Amino acid sequence: MSWIWMIVAFVAGGVIVALVVAAMNKATQAKRREEMQREMERETDVMKKNKMLEVKEKFIQLKAELEKQVAARNSKIQSVETKLKQHELSLSQRQEELQRKLTEADILKENLNNQAQLIEKRKLDLEKMHQQEVVHLETISGLSAGEAKERLIESLKDEAKTDAASYINEIMEEAKMTANMEAKKVVIKTIQRVATETAIENSVTVFHIDSDEIKGRIIGREGRNIRALEAATGIEIIVDDTPEAIVLSGFDPVRREVARLALHQLVLDGRIHPARIEEVVNKVRKQVEEEIIETGKRTTIDLGIHGLHPELVRLIGKMKYRSSYGQNLLQHARETANLCAVMAAELGLNPKKARRAGLLHDIGKVPDDEPELPHAILGMKICEKYKEKPDICNAIGAHHDEVEMQTLLAPIVQVCDAISGARPGARREVVEAYIKRLNDLEQLAMSYPGVVKTYAIQAGRELRVIVGADKIDDKDTENLSNEIAKKIQDEMTYPGQVKITVIRETRAVSYAK
Repeated sequence: MSWIWMIVAFVAGGVIVALVVAAMNKATQAKRREEMQREMERETDVMKKNKMLEVKEKFIQLKAELEKQVAARNSKIQSVETKLKQHELSLSQRQEELQRKLTEADILKENLNNQAQLIEKRKLDLEKMHQQEVVHLETISGLSAGEAKERLIESLKDEAKTDAASYINEIMEEAKMTANMEAKKVVIKTIQRVATETAIENSVTVFHIDSDEIKGRIIGREGRNIRALEAATGIEIIVDDTPEAIVLSGFDPVRREVARLALHQLVLDGRIHPARIEEVVNKVRKQVEEEIIETGKRTTIDLGIHGLHPELVRLIGKMKYRSSYGQNLLQHARETANLCAVMAAELGLNPKKARRAGLLHDIGKVPDDEPELPHAILGMKICEKYKEKPDICNAIGAHHDEVEMQTLLAPIVQVCDAISGARPGARREVVEAYIKRLNDLEQLAMSYPGVVKTYAIQAGRELRVIVGADKIDDKDTENLSNEIAKKIQDEMTYPGQVKITVIRETRAVSYAK
């Protein structure tokens, strides 16, 4: 029984302990909640204070920025007001100046009106005096004014006619003398410029032989062989004391080539007599003709030109045996054709037409019959004959300004022809001579007083002369240009023509600070 009460007491004690512990835990939790609440209130107060500080700082910052903006705006307004005041002051000054000028103009107008009235009055007085004088003269002379005027005019007419006739006769006589002298000068200068080089280059071919014994066989008995050879080829054969050489002389390069090849075959064959000579010459002539045609075809194929008349192709091949100022005509034509194609392509034109016109531009230098026409006109007529297009024919005829240029191809062909002929080395002119000619041009112009600088451009075809504006006036520049041109004509040798441009310039430079 006692253990039951012990158990009950133990349970009751546990329950009491549990209740006490629970009560103590509840009190502890309540205390903790109060502490946490107080802590949260303290944190809330701190946060409120921080937020208030941040708001105050932001307010102060915004206030400062606003004050800066207001100050800047006030400064701009002040600047604008200052400018407006200055502008108003300037306008006021201009208005005063304008008013002053208007007043002066009114005064000047009044003076001019007074002077005009005075001039009109004097004019009337002069007319009256003139009429009185005319009446007085008519009374003295017994003639009216009209009759006297007619007699004076007739007298002056007769005198003027006599003087004019005399003056015209003098000018005509002087012009005839000058024209003859100038023509002779032109001819002589032309011969001097081209005779030596061109004659040697274009009229002589040297045929080399192994020994001088062959010379006798070529001459033949009593000169029969050489006479037969000259008659068959149309070339003069000169056999002199020159060792191992026979000179073939003639102005036709094709004939010289035929004679050279015929001599070569005859010497190789060894059979040299009139019948054999005639046979070989005919055979060689056919070979040369075939070679000419083949050269023309090959040239047109290389340049991509189609549809040419066979006769034009033959004439192109014949260019191989012609030269101009020492420059092979076929090479010049090919070069001009390529230049024309490039230039036409750059300008947006048809390069094929330009290449065709460039190739044919000197075709008038190689016809079988040579009429007395400029080669450009002759070439144009040949191309018209063989149905070339009008723009190409015009370009050929106009490349030396013999006819008017009608298409854009014409100036391209003209320019490219000049480029091909004027480049250094194109026409048998060594570089040293080319440079020396340019230096001579510049030094010749520098020898004149007032010249500051000279420039020889376009391969020596143009000379730019810069003169001092304080030393030479505009009128003297024309005289200087003519003097330099005359001196170049008299003292220098050159292909084509040289353009002299005298430049006088005055510059005034100032700086606004």
